[in-house]
Amino acid sequence: MRSNRAKVRAVSVAATLPMLAGALALGIPAAHAADHPLRDLLAGTRPAWATAKADKGATSDGARVSARVYLAGKDAAGLAAYAKAVSDPDSASYGRYLTAKQAQARFGATKAQVAAVKSWLTAAGLKVTGVTRHYMSVSGDVAAAEKAFGTQLHNFAKGSKTYRAPASAASVPQGLADAVLTVTGLDNAPHMATHDDQLPPPDTVFRNAGPFSSYYGSKTASTLPSAYGTKIPYAVKGYTGKQLRAAYGAGTRTGKGVRVAITDAYASPTIAYDAGTYAKRNGDAAWKTGQLHQSLPATYTNTEDCGASGWYGEETLDVEAVHAVAPAADVTYVGAASCTDGDLLDALGKVVDNHLADIVSNSWGEVEAVQTPDLAAAYDQVFQLGAVEGIGFYFSSGDDGDEVASSGTKQVDSPANSAWVTAVGGTSLAVGKNDAYLWETGWGTDKAVLSADGKSWTDFPGAFTSGAGGGTSRTVAEPDYQQGVVPDALARANSANGNRVVPDISAIADPNTGFLVGQTQSSPDGKKQAYSEYRIGGTSLAAPTIAAIQALAQEARGKAIGFANPAIYAKYGSKVYHDVTDDPTGKGLAVARVDFHNGYDATDGLDTSVRSLGKDSSLSAVKGYDDVTGVGTPASGYVESYRRR
Repeated sequence: MRSNRAKVRAVSVAATLPMLAGALALGIPAAHAADHPLRDLLAGTRPAWATAKADKGATSDGARVSARVYLAGKDAAGLAAYAKAVSDPDSASYGRYLTAKQAQARFGATKAQVAAVKSWLTAAGLKVTGVTRHYMSVSGDVAAAEKAFGTQLHNFAKGSKTYRAPASAASVPQGLADAVLTVTGLDNAPHMATHDDQLPPPDTVFRNAGPFSSYYGSKTASTLPSAYGTKIPYAVKGYTGKQLRAAYGAGTRTGKGVRVAITDAYASPTIAYDAGTYAKRNGDAAWKTGQLHQSLPATYTNTEDCGASGWYGEETLDVEAVHAVAPAADVTYVGAASCTDGDLLDALGKVVDNHLADIVSNSWGEVEAVQTPDLAAAYDQVFQLGAVEGIGFYFSSGDDGDEVASSGTKQVDSPANSAWVTAVGGTSLAVGKNDAYLWETGWGTDKAVLSADGKSWTDFPGAFTSGAGGGTSRTVAEPDYQQGVVPDALARANSANGNRVVPDISAIADPNTGFLVGQTQSSPDGKKQAYSEYRIGGTSLAAPTIAAIQALAQEARGKAIGFANPAIYAKYGSKVYHDVTDDPTGKGLAVARVDFHNGYDATDGLDTSVRSLGKDSSLSAVKGYDDVTGVGTPASGYVESYRRR
């Protein structure tokens, strides 16, 4: 299995983050500082790695700085309050969404605020290079940046490299505290490419070796050793839309009249051909003219560091999964110029500012420790603006379980940790003969390889390889909608006051019970490109699957669902969810896999392994809410539960 959940490269890095203010993470208020007379601090703008011990001295005054000054708008508290009310089924304001124009007029920055911020920045010697509804781009030398933001910029050792960062938190003149949300870019870790790159060709072809099951359990690995006291089935070739629609109770709904957006970085040059070919070959409805759109930047950057071609598969999975489950939904792909936070924020902002869709699927993220409070505030502002417009954001929860194996620290992922998005966890899904739903486990995989003599599995059940992300945030307070549903043992794991727990809901993610996708890929020698199909998984699959199911639910409701978490939790404990546990049969579950050693053909031999299901690091799927699957997965009746009566 290749990793398929795309990583966002953060603009700045911190080891620990302070608690975000407000039960729903309302942003980062400026804090008046006694040592900064007539100025207000912008909390979180000094990264945690910029310590006195790591300080290498002042940055040269003439060095260049490029930054973004995010605008708070004229009523940040009102925005958060209205976003909460309009999303709450028990509120009189539920569903009373604003248009993008109305949201901007009511909550956006005023002309006077923009003019005042611009005047302050230019007076300090910075050049304003761009103004959007959300921020001002500025550039200039270090001396000007220090004057504007009331801090000294120093060079700091970070690992084996040295980066620039503020030696103390940035600040703004006291009269501008209500106009400025935060500033990003004063530190330059990691380095951001400034030149324009061309998109590379697709990655080398990836294929699955057989034998396969066509549905769960259809082909038994009778010649391989037993696991958990029984012969086990081969992994499925890859589920199709027909099987997923049946498993999650789609019924006759198709997503007709609903707009779904997908954000990723870059853009697959063959997406239209691949999506059309896949639908034709796998029984999905043909794409109609104008049903698939792309909104792309004029140029791309940072293609090498971000692994641009690896994002093609992400876009392909997201587009094909949405169409497979909601075949009549209108799909808009919004590509970011790179995998950096700034560019991904631009893509999200484009969706909100132009109301390109009501449902937004996002299969990317990074560990919580990487997201600094300044970036968290910028993301939350976009999500809140989306909420008041009736736009819901769905984020994959991660593919590394509790993240200990990958980062050394137990933590959740961001932006899935935001209290303003729906975090989507993952399961292993068994769909049987005639598309019958059999069971699900929490997605978590242990792998053991076949012994040399072929008679046993070495060190069975083996080592943890991957699993659905989840757990308790250290930075985001417990939102209202989780109270009374999420067990205190989880909510209070990091604070007596309670924190946000991830995920909210879940769907198929395990690549061993994964989805079949079709994509144009390069031959091993790089000389040819051709369409081929392979099985894939990850919460990158779960997010678009849930987004598509929400499109079906929105069709049933006849009106936008918007930010869905309050509605999702209001249905907790009802029959509209599959309550997923790690061992639904009580006997232990596993599948056999045979893979090409080189990833594409048998030239270098085959690798045979057993993959145990329901083994997600330190996380567990149990009865009721859990930090692997949230409230569970959609069952028959979930889609129609949104129908207004």
